[in-house]
Amino acid sequence: MNLYSGKMNKLVEELSALPGIGYKSAGRLADYLIRQPEERVKSLADAMLDARQNVHFCKTCFTLTDADICPICADANRDHSTIMVVEDTRDLAAYEKTGKYPGVYHVLQGAISPMMGIGPNDIRLKELMTRLEGDVKEVIIATNSSLEGETTAMYISKLIKQLPIGIRVSRIASGVPVGGDLENIDEITLLRALDGRVEL
Repeated sequence: MNLYSGKMNKLVEELSALPGIGYKSAGRLADYLIRQPEERVKSLADAMLDARQNVHFCKTCFTLTDADICPICADANRDHSTIMVVEDTRDLAAYEKTGKYPGVYHVLQGAISPMMGIGPNDIRLKELMTRLEGDVKEVIIATNSSLEGETTAMYISKLIKQLPIGIRVSRIASGVPVGGDLENIDEITLLRALDGRVEL
């Protein structure tokens, strides 16, 4: 659909390719950007390029950061003996918003999904198992309540229970709806799910 001139169409096309942005929203964003001072648009473009060039995975937990180690992993006041396993950085951010979780995280960068051709070797499981060689007492599995999330949770639980060291494995409790993504759930529900976690 070509409602605008070539350059405006290109901008709308690029914006509508972003997740969660439909054609109408992309049109509104494009209109907003065109009306902004050039310095504002340049600042936004520079921030996007700078982030793309300098943001990478934390060497410890694999969340996104522009340092070797993210601020959470680098924080000596966090409980490094408790690791919460999440699927992606947005899930980590959802729990951080509660301000109540004192431990650290491990970001899998996905979930096991045979239908999509994603197996255990395609996510950060090997790195998680390496971390468990340290002084870890509990692993909280906070993958999404989807088929893929549940499959991943059970797989991780089995792996950890085979270890000679006694690490407690728990799963976030119900309260998180089945099929729901953690990033879209309010802080109270997340806190209840965390407080009511069960041992696997």
